[in-house]
Order: sequence, then C-alpha cells, then structure tokens
Amino acid sequence: MLPNQYMSIKKRFKGFFKASENLGKAAKIAGPLDDKTAHLIQLGAAAAIRSEGSVHSHTRRALELGAKPDEIYHAIILLTSTIGFPTVSAALSWADDVITEKKK
Repeated sequence: MLPNQYMSIKKRFKGFFKASENLGKAAKIAGPLDDKTAHLIQLGAAAAIRSEGSVHSHTRRALELGAKPDEIYHAIILLTSTIGFPTVSAALSWADDVITEKKK
C-alpha cells in the first residue's frame, strides 16, 4: 500500500509525477546495475537523508527483488562512518518495520 501523501501528489500533479517517474526509469537504465542493487543504493541514500518513508519503500522493493534481510541491514550499517550511528540506528528500525511486517 502506497502512502497517502504519495498518492495525493500523484493525483494532484500528474505531469510532474509522470516526469519524476520517467527520470527514475531513465536513471535505472543508464547503467549496468540490476534492480536489487539499485534499490539497495537508494536505500542507503534514503537512510542518509533520514527519510523514513523512502527507507520503507526501498526496503520493500529490495525484498521484492530478492534481497535478504541481512543484505538490507548490511547496506544500512555500511553507512555508519559516513552518516553516524544514530541515523543508522533509525534507518535500521525503519527497515525492521517492513521486514517484520513481511514475516507476518
């Protein structure tokens, strides 16, 4: 289920939203990385900017593409020396939200 804010933006700003989606698609096909790796990288960026919703989203999508929970956790803890332990801790808790829900 997509967040209400995401759906609101999609509905209210159709042209903007389509352009944003197209940019994301173009970025993904611009290089050799597979989708799982791309989402792990985006997960790291989401953690770095402290975006709980994006951490949830990229955790969910990485799992759907075959990432294991240990890969999710590793992608986040690798950031410790760059973004600091408190931010990593928060990101791990956000990833756990998705991983725990998926296990149910």
